Amino acid sequence: MGCDMYDLSKYGNIPIESSVLQEAMAAYSSPNDRISRLESDGQLIRLKRGLYVVDPNVSGVLLSSELIANRIYGPSYVSMQSALRFHALIPERVTVMVSATTKRARNFQNSLGLFEYESVPPKYFSVGIQQLIHENSYAFLIASPEKAICDLLITTSGLRLQSRRAAYNYLVEDMRIDLDERPSWDTEIFRQCAEFGRKGRELLFIENVLRNG
Repeated sequence: MGCDMYDLSKYGNIPIESSVLQEAMAAYSSPNDRISRLESDGQLIRLKRGLYVVDPNVSGVLLSSELIANRIYGPSYVSMQSALRFHALIPERVTVMVSATTKRARNFQNSLGLFEYESVPPKYFSVGIQQLIHENSYAFLIASPEKAICDLLITTSGLRLQSRRAAYNYLVEDMRIDLDERPSWDTEIFRQCAEFGRKGRELLFIENVLRNG
């Protein structure tokens, strides 16, 4: 059998474990060699050891960095600058896909870019997460805008906000968040994160700014 006889397009843009590929290619004399060949031919993209995604030129489906980030290391959800950019709240293009996880912090580099994972407290983790479904095709987890701000604040070493004014300056001048871009903020998320996370005082300053304008 040649490489072109195996239809990879059926996987779309969903990351695939090597064990799934091995089982699907059991008819080949050496499934692992066939997987390596597909990778070297550019039909498969290695995301990390044992995890692949089909090249979009083969699948006909655009890759989702958010979905890939969820699958590389979990449990995790896309957050911080990556989520704020996704929600169109910061102007800068984000070159690193940043996520929050309950596990230890890790980085993964592959041909698609750098995927960073910041550790957050387990009880705090589940607050303010959204599951977004794209065209009834796939779903991924991402922080709400409010949770993305909380995550950024608690994971930035040395960041201290001593007043409401400092919190406002952090949002508008440092993060360059357009506060008017979002008609309403779910400030309850900040109160919940202040209870379960770190830097509770700073989070409540942020909550006050977004609640009162």
